[in-house]
Amino acid sequence: MAAVTAESAESEKPGTTITIVETDDVAADVHRPDGTPRATIVLAHGAGGNRSAVILRALADELSSRGYVVARIDLPYRRRRPKGPPSPSTSPADRDGIRAACAMFRAESDGPLFVGGHSYGGRQASMAVAEDGPALADGLLLSSYPLHPPGKPDRLRTEHLPSIAVPTLVVHGSTDPFGTTEEMAEAIGLIDGPTRIVELEKVGHDLNPKKKPTAALTADAVDEFLMGEAGLG
Repeated sequence: MAAVTAESAESEKPGTTITIVETDDVAADVHRPDGTPRATIVLAHGAGGNRSAVILRALADELSSRGYVVARIDLPYRRRRPKGPPSPSTSPADRDGIRAACAMFRAESDGPLFVGGHSYGGRQASMAVAEDGPALADGLLLSSYPLHPPGKPDRLRTEHLPSIAVPTLVVHGSTDPFGTTEEMAEAIGLIDGPTRIVELEKVGHDLNPKKKPTAALTADAVDEFLMGEAGLG
């Protein structure tokens, strides 16, 4: 099925256009800056949300205002049913959805492509990159990576991290119950590539983008770190 696109007027940032993309494999709201984009960023939502999540909209608005194409995607489990969390049995299909989005948007540009997302979406993106390597994406942007279930620090979700070889940027709230900053720093030390943590003080798992400069601080780190590692900073 060919892509179906329609303009939307929901962007709060001047100089950007948002289009809706719907295919058999990809559903996305795509923020496109005026002019030639610097890079493309594909972002997936958390376990309880969808591509309209507040944190994804905030990141996409800020990043697109700085010259990035940003695609906020719905994961396949969310396309199948509008509410409820994902099932562990469907996570491979969610990773395939991320792969399909990366392939679609990489084909549109010769520039670098970064992938990631919030919580569950970021975790699945990181697992896809661990499995596929730099062929899938040139870097990872992970907001509120769910390092372990709240109150269960012995159940770390780190098995795949040593297989990641691309630059990885983690945005983390200091009061996130899914992992302390110290635990997160130790975990990303397992990654076989450059890493950076952006810590937001007194912020929890949602990163509170309406009250904290989450999007601006994240975009600053994308400009400096991810683009720098791509040789374009």
